[in-house]
Amino acid sequence: MEIFFQKDSSITMSSDTDVSLSSYDEGQGSKLIRKAKEAPFVPIGMAGFAAIVAYGLYKLKSRGNTKMSIHLIHMRVAAQGFVVGAMTLGMGYSMYQEFWSKPKP
Repeated sequence: MEIFFQKDSSITMSSDTDVSLSSYDEGQGSKLIRKAKEAPFVPIGMAGFAAIVAYGLYKLKSRGNTKMSIHLIHMRVAAQGFVVGAMTLGMGYSMYQEFWSKPKP
């Protein structure tokens, strides 16, 4: 690594190795797609969470005699349960890919 001093008192660094910053050039949409391909159960968990929250808000009008706090607790437990289930399935899937689906040398 060489350091050069210029007239305007700034320092310029030169390196023999070319560092690619392609991951910083990646947009939000393409980053989300790449991450979803790496771990497919994460977006499934997020979508399930959003669906349960939307269903809970829809059913908020017709909850009957149930107190609002009880209704919200039930929706929270359902949403958290779905996310934990998706995470568990994702871990099982990644363990299957890593340990059982690879051909042994």
